Amino acid sequence: MKKEDCYLLGKITRRHGLAGNVILKLDTDQPELYTKLDSIFVEINGLLVPFFIAKTAWSKSDSLNIAFKNSTEALVDQSLGKNVYLPLSTLPKLTGKQFYYHEIIGYSILDENDNDCGVIRSVNDQTAQTYFVTNLDGKEVVIPMIKDWIIEVNREERFIKMQLPEGLIDVFLVPSKKDE
Repeated sequence: MKKEDCYLLGKITRRHGLAGNVILKLDTDQPELYTKLDSIFVEINGLLVPFFIAKTAWSKSDSLNIAFKNSTEALVDQSLGKNVYLPLSTLPKLTGKQFYYHEIIGYSILDENDNDCGVIRSVNDQTAQTYFVTNLDGKEVVIPMIKDWIIEVNREERFIKMQLPEGLIDVFLVPSKKDE
């Protein structure tokens, strides 16, 4: 399994108890989708290694207590502090204006008049306001990802149409004039 064919599910943060269980902290808005895991891929030395699951139980609302099949101390030690992935094929298909961040990389952003606002290079969700990072005419443009601004997500033609405030794109493209 290649990393580009997977998405980050979370991270194994610590041991739990003496039976070789671990805690998987989930990085998702919908942890309830992951109660019936059969296997996961743990990134070890840059490779995704399959780990098969014997049993899961909730530890907290966003953390699973996991018991691996054929668990050994060495296996548990190898998994600690490592990122956990699942295949992209396990994600439910989204429709309408919903999307996964990884799926829209390379999409164009258009304003309501079909003007080009750049191609999405990345999504930054590490700040209070999530935003698209686009490239337009060789310049980086930052567009806040506000649900009410999104008019359409077109998966066939790979664009997101947004109602953007007047002048937002100009902030990044038009050189500022010094005050006199």
